Amino acid sequence: MPMPSVINMLVRSQEKQPLLPHPSHPSRGYNTLSFNNNQEKGSLTSSIPYTSHLSPDKRSLLLSLRTKIILSMVAIPAFLLASSAVTSLGPLTPRDIVIRSPEPAEAHTTSNSNLFASVQGPLISTQFADPAIIAHNGISYAFATNNKGVGADRINVQVATSTDNKTWTLMDHHDALPHVGAWETGAGVWAPDVVQVDDGSFVLYYADVPTWAPQHHCVGAATSKNITGPYVPLSQPFACPNVTTKGGAIDPDGFHDIATNKRYVVYKVDGNSLGHGGACMNSVAPIVPTPLMLQQVAADGVTLIGKPTQILDRDDIDGPLIEAPSLHRSPQGIYFLFYSSNCFTTPKYDVSYATANNVLGPYTRSNRPLLITSDAGLVGPGGMDIIKGGGMIVFHGHMTIQNDPAEYKQAQNISASTGTPVTSVNLPLIRGMWSATATFSGTSVSLA
Repeated sequence: MPMPSVINMLVRSQEKQPLLPHPSHPSRGYNTLSFNNNQEKGSLTSSIPYTSHLSPDKRSLLLSLRTKIILSMVAIPAFLLASSAVTSLGPLTPRDIVIRSPEPAEAHTTSNSNLFASVQGPLISTQFADPAIIAHNGISYAFATNNKGVGADRINVQVATSTDNKTWTLMDHHDALPHVGAWETGAGVWAPDVVQVDDGSFVLYYADVPTWAPQHHCVGAATSKNITGPYVPLSQPFACPNVTTKGGAIDPDGFHDIATNKRYVVYKVDGNSLGHGGACMNSVAPIVPTPLMLQQVAADGVTLIGKPTQILDRDDIDGPLIEAPSLHRSPQGIYFLFYSSNCFTTPKYDVSYATANNVLGPYTRSNRPLLITSDAGLVGPGGMDIIKGGGMIVFHGHMTIQNDPAEYKQAQNISASTGTPVTSVNLPLIRGMWSATATFSGTSVSLA
């Protein structure tokens, strides 16, 4: 049976949290392991008359008018492209227009498909959102948001491993953070990141729900001598902007700047948790800020140095928020701040980036996101992390019947029992893991 189109199968775009438990269904390149310890110029005909017989002033006026008309005619198609055939825009460089896809285009093979040739996945097709990657002793480790399990099946911080960065093994029933701190409830452990510090030990950054504010998150930190844990949490939050006025914080990511030997943690102030409704609670005016903050830390990765610095905030193009920051310094000395914009439950979610000559900024946004829906057949790519030193990135994307036979089978079963067309079946949101190879040149990055 032919697969339905991606757009017809964006059954999770209703911007709501899933209410059903998530199935477990390994796919190709994915295994489970029991572990006990641990993406010829066109012509334009103008209606303005020939101008050589006119005075210089009038000719200049008409030429200026012609220029405005031409620019308007160029701008309109650019907007239409951004809202429809995203994949037909051609090369990512030069980046001469801003693209955010209001309604993502249906995926299809185009001349620019090789721009995402390095994208691989899904490498993990179960719930593995917000993946973070670190290499240690020849093994790559990916850490991810909780698995949404219930009771004994609940895993706060998931871990998967790979020796070739192609085939990944999930550590079955292994929790890198089996016990949370006294300040947190464990109700929503999100977006972990692991770094190795100077003494050889490891620090796990993550977000969780504080006991005094069950509708919000704060950033926590935990330490371990082993990369897979168990990690022991600090007794107090690492970062917790006032939950009543700021909204708390999520999505921490550690960064070691080899140019200065300074360590930082970048995170998101979770302002949309105080929003007034709509997509991710923050598309109804007044829109609440969701700034990305940079906090310097000592060599141990957890002792704060000074106050955090705001390095970026959302704008109108970003929709309700920016989040999931990750920092990288290229060999040319350019700082890349990767982040996601729009709402994670929708196909509008993306991987964007901004660049600066200094880790503190100012940061300039790229003209096109690194990854959007339809690039490499992806839906809602986001939550990206980059391996230390660059080269490899990991990120999550929506699992659909287009990319996961188990999803398709589940939709078929529901369709058969309810009489609902397969294309109308609403399945819980599952975000699996993809990877890609990143190549940096100046202020641009390619996934070709």
